[in-house]
Amino acid sequence: MSFTNLIEKRRTIYGLGNKLPILESEIEAIIEHAVKHTPSAFNSQSARVVVLFGDAHDKLWNLTMENLRKIVPSENFGPTEIRIGGFAGGAGTILFFEDQSVVEYLVENFALYAKNFPTWSEQSSGMLQYVVWASLAEVNVGASLQHYNEVIASDVTTAFDIPQTWKLIAQMPFGNIESLAGDKEFQSLENRFKVLR
Repeated sequence: MSFTNLIEKRRTIYGLGNKLPILESEIEAIIEHAVKHTPSAFNSQSARVVVLFGDAHDKLWNLTMENLRKIVPSENFGPTEIRIGGFAGGAGTILFFEDQSVVEYLVENFALYAKNFPTWSEQSSGMLQYVVWASLAEVNVGASLQHYNEVIASDVTTAFDIPQTWKLIAQMPFGNIESLAGDKEFQSLENRFKVLR
């Protein structure tokens, strides 16, 4: 599959199942390859990734559900419960972190660019998330990108023995594709893309 076709194939998949079309070890290899080869500012390699399968995957979405239950009114909790249950129904979850000790080192040692390093760190993480997402799509593994960071970061650190310097950026539940993504609407490119000569 060409890269341009792969860009189109990568979609947000909410209908996930727990029967992967490839082995867990192959998933691990795909993610490991992405972590190794995705670029980062100053080759800082600040990305950190944790892949959760089985009980660890269940644990993540159970603690997410319980934390959301504390802040979402009970009369409005039904849709939230369905959404989190859908993520839990997948085969696993990828946790994306950025090591803040790396970012702080860059800030302290490259004063000219100091204010940019936090932004560049986030951009690098975004590239990694996209590389992983597209790589999973290539092997027909569905995924979506979630951001429950403010709700679960502290509990994730404790539950999975994550170093304190690792900042949680995103969660990517994945699994076999139970239902395809719907049609996608696109804004006109006239206001989004220019070529100047």
